[in-house]
Amino acid sequence: MNTTLPLKFSSLYKTPCSRILFSLNKRTYTGRTLHPKKIAFPPDFQTQFGSYDRIYPARIYTSKPIPRKPSVELVPSNVSRPAYANLGIPLFKTTGIPKLQHKELDKMKVACQLAADTLLYAKSLVVPGVSTLELDTKIRRFIINKNAYPSPLNYAGFPKSICTSINNIIAHGIPDNRLLIEGDIINIDITVFINGYHGDTSATFMVGQVDEKGKDLLHHTKYVLAEAIRLCGPGARFSSIGNFIEPYGIQNGYTTNNIFSGHGIGTSFHQNPLIYHFENDEPGIMEVGNVFTIEPMFNQGSKDTVFYPDGWTVSTKDGGRSAQFEHTIIITDNGAEILTK
Repeated sequence: MNTTLPLKFSSLYKTPCSRILFSLNKRTYTGRTLHPKKIAFPPDFQTQFGSYDRIYPARIYTSKPIPRKPSVELVPSNVSRPAYANLGIPLFKTTGIPKLQHKELDKMKVACQLAADTLLYAKSLVVPGVSTLELDTKIRRFIINKNAYPSPLNYAGFPKSICTSINNIIAHGIPDNRLLIEGDIINIDITVFINGYHGDTSATFMVGQVDEKGKDLLHHTKYVLAEAIRLCGPGARFSSIGNFIEPYGIQNGYTTNNIFSGHGIGTSFHQNPLIYHFENDEPGIMEVGNVFTIEPMFNQGSKDTVFYPDGWTVSTKDGGRSAQFEHTIIITDNGAEILTK
């Protein structure tokens, strides 16, 4: 789950990148509700981006609205919870970049392996006719049965245990009653909390048969993540990640939005460093023991985004599809190790 939060929590972040994490020019704020700007998908939409179902704001809920208060009571009291679980107030560590060693690293590996196992289980559930709400329920139970907590639940008030982002939804889609249909692509973002550590991973899956443009989008997004990880190692610049990802996307006809980032992770869900997936000159050198996520998103069309009324769901402005793949990695003496493989 990347580092963009609802507007009301923006004051918690004092990092230089706050201009990106909370780009107010991408939102229209009225009262207590975030309203999307007028959505006008291009007339040649299907020809330009391929054949798929568009997700509009009015179609987010197909029955009763999702409760504003997350149901943290769905998690048994014997399961250890992160500090934000009850009040929903996240904390972002802004001092230094942690370096994990020995017992800390062992706990981190357990969390990341569980995240990877959970994502594999999630993949087995992705079929036409299943709702994202059903995915959320089954995946939450899977995590709880491992004596772990689903990290997104009540993180800054997020109402569900996973993020499910379909087709033109870039990130933070809230599970609801919409049924998956043939031709969808869906990103499932998994983060778990166990033994005091978070593990984070995501992937975009095809629902049945997907058109060639959709397949190409997934191929290039998955490939660019793998190649970006190869760049990581002691002495490498954090900026080298985005300086590779964005040009690769442009060469292959995709854009990379600039309001989401990867992030450090450990005892906190989000912490330093922040990993930009676009060209940048941010300072910072990787050191052995640094743990962070890389989670590039490629859009078919414009990088411009629209926030839907729930305050979380983010769509491409022009209706193009978006794909994302994510791993948590640690910097080692020999390069980088994928912890969520």
